Amino acid sequence: QVQLQESGPGLVKPSQTLSLTCTVSGGSIAKYYAWSWIRQPPGKGLEWMGVIGFTGSTYYSPSLKSRTSISRDTSKNQFSLQLSSVTPEDTAIYYCARRVYSTEDYWGQGTQVTVSS
Repeated sequence: QVQLQESGPGLVKPSQTLSLTCTVSGGSIAKYYAWSWIRQPPGKGLEWMGVIGFTGSTYYSPSLKSRTSISRDTSKNQFSLQLSSVTPEDTAIYYCARRVYSTEDYWGQGTQVTVSS
């Protein structure tokens, strides 16, 4: 019953900030669980980026934390990702997901983001 859907621009120019939003239905992001962003570059594996808990606390992958910010709008039941100073290496499919303890159980379908001039 929990559904997640990513949205945002599919094309971002180098040096700009990538911004995506995840809309959640079937469960409140402010009451239980945690909510994650994961990405998959072409030909590579999944890369966990960060998470925001139902209290609003955040934790980021050490390799990305200097450029990553996750926030939320509880009135809209949405959480968002911002990745600054992007390069073509940030081209990937970006997923949002629900995190229960140490694993993600519900995923969005993913959205393609291409970094190119």
